[in-house]
Amino acid sequence: MTASLLPVLILHTGDPEDTLRDHHGGYADQLCRAAGLHAGQASVVAVYRGQTPLPPAAYRAALITGSPAMVTDHQPWSEAAAAWLREAVAAGLPIFGVCYGHQLLAYALGGDVDYNPAGRSLGTRAVERTGEDPLTAGLPGRFPAQMMHSQIVTSPPAGSTILARASHDPYQMLRYAPGVYSSQFHPEFGTDFMREYLLRNAQGLSEKGLDAPALAEALEPTPLATGLLKRFLDLHAARAAA
Repeated sequence: MTASLLPVLILHTGDPEDTLRDHHGGYADQLCRAAGLHAGQASVVAVYRGQTPLPPAAYRAALITGSPAMVTDHQPWSEAAAAWLREAVAAGLPIFGVCYGHQLLAYALGGDVDYNPAGRSLGTRAVERTGEDPLTAGLPGRFPAQMMHSQIVTSPPAGSTILARASHDPYQMLRYAPGVYSSQFHPEFGTDFMREYLLRNAQGLSEKGLDAPALAEALEPTPLATGLLKRFLDLHAARAAA
């Protein structure tokens, strides 16, 4: 039998509001597009709806989406996903978590998560490289990335390496083990999605002290951040099934 690649698991932890999802796709869709995954290459498991992934050996890698949920709410589905991630890391599965996925992975491996004392982060912001890794090799010392979060990793798990930081968050990108990473920023978000989110929620954001129109005007493309997803798969996700 000719060997074929195992699917990439998309650990789906939530979605944007319906209109944004209709216009731009859900968080799993956006992650697949940014990672260059086509039909049949990914297995989307909506853990926030009670779905359960197969054992780690069934996948060649896992990507964890963002979510409107909060890790500190300790919802049963989130705790179950954290337990699965601990098993997957122990089994050597390559993993990349994004935003909620960043926080969930850090929490699962012994780190701490809480609301950022610096407040909510929205829009295009600069990320600064702080560590060396084949995944980030060749990136400039600073690069732009899209952000949309209130909680952050406040204390990384023991033994993790900080690969990137930002002025408002010292743990923007972490490596936990060979092939296991996460980013607080959103490599999968494009400017069209960010702009619509900001303008649709301008009033509510204004009540929280955020100037959504100004943030929308300042948005810029973030191809270097987006490219990390494809590079992660190229470097770490080559497991084949007989």
